[in-house]
Amino acid sequence: AFAVLAFALTGNLHAAGNAERGKEKAAQVCAACHGAQGNKPSDPSQPILAGQYYDYLVRALTDYKIGRRNNPIMKGFAGQLSKQDIEDLAAWFASQNSPLHDQR
Repeated sequence: AFAVLAFALTGNLHAAGNAERGKEKAAQVCAACHGAQGNKPSDPSQPILAGQYYDYLVRALTDYKIGRRNNPIMKGFAGQLSKQDIEDLAAWFASQNSPLHDQR
């Protein structure tokens, strides 16, 4: 029972990001290419961000920021973001519905 409780609680540990602040930042920085909720990219080569895992989004944005991922456009945008901005954006996009998931 303890293991189940511990597992359930760890799902909330990623709550370091504030989804509402992420929504505001996404409107300023991300919406033009990925859509306001991250589910309508303006070009097929741009990924859907909505519904992605929080940890994945934090890692991807951090990797763009530090140059581990190489995309000049994303490096420019991610380079402006603080650690808190990245966590907030990840919280926002992770909380959105996604066409990537089966939504029966």
